[in-house]
Amino acid sequence: MDENKIVLCGANAYEKKYYFNEEQFKMIPESIKEELHIICVLFTEEVGGVFTIAFEEDGNVVMETNADDDDIYYDEVSSGLLIAEIRRSRQELFESLSLYYRVFIKKEDVSELLDEEDGE
Repeated sequence: MDENKIVLCGANAYEKKYYFNEEQFKMIPESIKEELHIICVLFTEEVGGVFTIAFEEDGNVVMETNADDDDIYYDEVSSGLLIAEIRRSRQELFESLSLYYRVFIKKEDVSELLDEEDGE
């Protein structure tokens, strides 16, 4: 994982664990935390490997997956398709998370962000 990214959450199929970055994102509502938990765990149950959701420096939400070299069950094509499906079906969630990150973590001016969304 790139050191310029901040991990929001992730799941590991090998260790059967889920991680949420409570230290930096404790203010996110529980319902959103639960939704992220479900997304991560279902992804690793279906595809395997390790799956993370993170923020790039500019606030974009990225989803990344990888697997151990000897994992013969991990399907790279399926993982890419599933990431695309998650991004499409949860677009509003990721846009809201991006806005949250930019306002509460990067401390950007809310009025400027709203002007950007309005196309100004």
